[in-house]
Amino acid sequence: MAKSKSAQMIVKPSAETLAASASAASKGGLPPVHLWNPPFCGDIDMRIARDGTWFYLGTPIGRKELVRLFSTILRRDGDDYFLVTPVEKVGIRVDDAPFVAVDFEVAGTGPGQTLTFTTNTGDRTTAGPDAPIRVAHDPITGEPAPYVLVRANLEALIDRKSFYRLVEIGCDRKGWFGLWSGGAFFPIERSSTVYEDHPE
Repeated sequence: MAKSKSAQMIVKPSAETLAASASAASKGGLPPVHLWNPPFCGDIDMRIARDGTWFYLGTPIGRKELVRLFSTILRRDGDDYFLVTPVEKVGIRVDDAPFVAVDFEVAGTGPGQTLTFTTNTGDRTTAGPDAPIRVAHDPITGEPAPYVLVRANLEALIDRKSFYRLVEIGCDRKGWFGLWSGGAFFPIERSSTVYEDHPE
């Protein structure tokens, strides 16, 4: 017996069904979303604002646990963002970066220094060769926008108060002002000061 057209159609998931799937998939830690290749089910009315607030159907998601849950199944393919489970993939909108780094810890100094960031969703990442810091500048105002990689292709925008703290511990190296972390130097802007290079 042939299936009806309605039976063959892919039903677009809701926030509730995605949350249930995410909960089941994340019991052992962060789900391996990079390994999953489910069918694309269209876009869902979900958005992450520049300040890290998640919205569903135009309303902020107030439950931190739910936001954390959704963040564990987030994946970026090219310039597009998706929530991915083993059986479904839906597109969402991200205004800037999907995470916001709201604090960081410093250990050590100079080339041996490490910077470990905490995001609004509770992720922790230590900047280094595999988790670089980068700074973009607004082409009109020149205002810096600093980011750190949290996990595969997903960055956190470093919030203003944290960036001010980072600037206070920055140093000059080879004509650049920047930051050491994890054995790597991350330039922020061209240096205008006379300096002596730090040892590698």
